[in-house]
Amino acid sequence: MSVISFTSLASLGLSELRGKHLHYSKFWNSGSKTSAAKKIKLSSRTGMLIAYTPAFLAGVASFVLYPQENIKILLLCSALTIHFFKRIFEVLFVHSYSGGMILDSVLLISLSYFLSTATVTYAQYLTQGFPEPSVDLKYLGCLLFLIGISGNFYHHYLLSKIRSKGDKDYKIPKGGLFGLAICPHYLFEIIGFVGISLISQTLYAFSFTIGSALYLIGRSCATRRWYLSKFDHFPQNVKALIPFVL
Repeated sequence: MSVISFTSLASLGLSELRGKHLHYSKFWNSGSKTSAAKKIKLSSRTGMLIAYTPAFLAGVASFVLYPQENIKILLLCSALTIHFFKRIFEVLFVHSYSGGMILDSVLLISLSYFLSTATVTYAQYLTQGFPEPSVDLKYLGCLLFLIGISGNFYHHYLLSKIRSKGDKDYKIPKGGLFGLAICPHYLFEIIGFVGISLISQTLYAFSFTIGSALYLIGRSCATRRWYLSKFDHFPQNVKALIPFVL
C-alpha cells in the first residue's frame, strides 16, 4: 500500500504538470469538450462532500475499530478525523463555488482519501506492541498539524471572500501568503500531512505524505500557469507553492 499510494499520487502530480488534470476547481472542464460533455457532472459542493465524507467516516470508525490504549493512535485518529471534518465544514459553510466536478474525478479522490485514512490508521494499529521509534516525533507532529490546518483554513477563508455573492468570475487572490505564492493553502495542507506522518511515524504515513506533496506541487504549478494565461497583470514574482522558491 505504501508503494501504491506513493506512485499513484506522484503520477497524478506528473499528470498535472503535463496538463492532464483532475476535474475540479479551475480545471473541472479541462480537456476535450466533446469528452467532457459525455461525462456526468456534479455541483462542486456535492462532489466535494462525496470526496471527503467517506474518509471522515473512516476516521470516526477508527475510534471504534482500534483500541485507543496508545496515545499515538489516539492522536493520529483524532488528527485525521479533525482534518476531514474541517474539509466538510468548509464545503458547507466557507467555500464559494463557481464550477462543477466530473463524477470520475470525484470517485477517484473519494476512494484515495478513504483508503489512505483507513490504511494509515490500520498500519498504526499493527505497530502496537512493537518498540517505539528511538526519536518520538508525535508532539512535533501535533504542532505541525495545527499550523497546517490553521493556515489552510485561513487561506480558504480568504479565497471565499474574493468574489461577491453571485459573482462567478475568478480573481487574483490577495492577503495572507497569496502575495508570495498562488497556492499557500496547498503549502499548509502539506505541512498538515507532514504533521500527521510525524505523529504516526510509519512507512505508509510518510509514503502518503510525500506522494501528496508531489501531487500538490504539480497541481500548484498548473494553477500558476492557469493564472498566467488568464491575467496579463499576474505578478511574475508570485510563486506556485513555496514563497521565493517554487
